[in-house]
Amino acid sequence: MSLYEPAVFGALQLSNRVVMAPLTRTRADDDGVPTATMAEYYRQRAGQGLIISEGTWPAVEGKSYPGQPGIVTPAQIEGWKPITAAVHDAGGTIVMQLMHGGRVGHPAISGEPRVVAPSALAAPGQTRTPEGKADLPVAHALTLDEIPEVIEQFAQAARNAVAAGFDGVEVHGANGYLVHEFLSPVSNIRDDRYGGSPENRARFAIEVTAAVAAAVGADRTGIRLSPQHNIQGVLEEDDADVLATYTAVAEGLAPLGLAFIDVLNAHPACELVQHIRRTGGAPVIVNTGFATETTQDEAEALVADGWADAVAVGRPVIANPDLVERWIQGAELNEPRPELFYGRTAEGYSDYPSLESVRAGV
Repeated sequence: MSLYEPAVFGALQLSNRVVMAPLTRTRADDDGVPTATMAEYYRQRAGQGLIISEGTWPAVEGKSYPGQPGIVTPAQIEGWKPITAAVHDAGGTIVMQLMHGGRVGHPAISGEPRVVAPSALAAPGQTRTPEGKADLPVAHALTLDEIPEVIEQFAQAARNAVAAGFDGVEVHGANGYLVHEFLSPVSNIRDDRYGGSPENRARFAIEVTAAVAAAVGADRTGIRLSPQHNIQGVLEEDDADVLATYTAVAEGLAPLGLAFIDVLNAHPACELVQHIRRTGGAPVIVNTGFATETTQDEAEALVADGWADAVAVGRPVIANPDLVERWIQGAELNEPRPELFYGRTAEGYSDYPSLESVRAGV
C-alpha cells in the first residue's frame, strides 16, 4: 500500500493517504465566524487526501482561544460554507474537528461564567485572554444531568457541520481537552458512572462519538485520541491503566463502524497504538505529535509497512499547501514560520508559495 493511493474511509473519498492534521490558527473573527482568509487557506490545501479542520467549538463554554471558530450560530454555519465549497471545488475532502476545550479555557475568552470538566480541577498553567495572561480557572464538574446536555451539543454541532458542507466530523478526544479529560485518572476523579474504573472513564468518549454518529452517520464520523501524550495536566502514566482505558474506548467504538480513528502518539508502531487499531474496527490515521515534524520517509514507511491507513501531517502542510505534489516530485519544501502560526492576518497563513509559483518565478 502506498501513501499516494486513494482510500475510502466510510463515506469519505480520499485521493491519497496524506491527511492535513487539525491545526489551530486563530483566524476567525471575534464572534467565532470563519473569514474569507480561511477559505483561501483551506482551498490551497485541498490536494491532501483529507483535511481535518482546526478545532471548532460545539458550545460557547467550549471555546478555548481567541480567534477560534465555532459551529453553533447561524452566522458561523454560513461562514463555513464558502470554505467547504472552495475545498470541494478544488477536489478535496474536508471534515470538521469538534473541539470542546473543557477546563482549557477562560471566561474572558468565552464570555461564559465558567469552564467545565469531569472534575472541579484546574488545568496547570496560564492562558492568553484578550486582557492578557491569566491562570486557568478551576472547572465546574459536570453533573449527571449536565453530561447529556453536553453530549447533545456535540451532536447538534455535527449536524451544523454537515449543514455547512463538511463531509464529516472528528470528535476531539485528545490533547487535554474535555473528552480527553474524562479518560485520565488525574483529570477525572469522579466516583460515579463516568469515573473511577477505566471502563467508566471511557464512557463519555464513547457516548459523545455514538451521539455524533447517530446524528450524521458513523460513516462520516471519526475520533482523535492521544494516549499517553501527557499534556495540559491530562496525565496517563500508568501503562496498565492506559491499556485498560483505551481498550475500553476501542471496544466501545468498534460496534459503531466509524469512518476513521485518528491516533496521535510519538510511536505509531507501538503495541498500544496498534492494539487500538486492531480493536477499534475502523481505518486508522496516525500522527507522531508536536515534538518533531513528520518527514516524507516516515509517512511513506508507516503506510507501506502496514502500521497505518493514512498519516496526518501538521507543520509541513502549513508551509506547503501542495505538500503531496512536492513529495511525489521530490521538490524542495518551504520552511514553516512558527512565529506566524497564530495570528489574525494572511501573513504566515495563506501566503506560502506553491510549487507552481516558485517554478514560474512568481
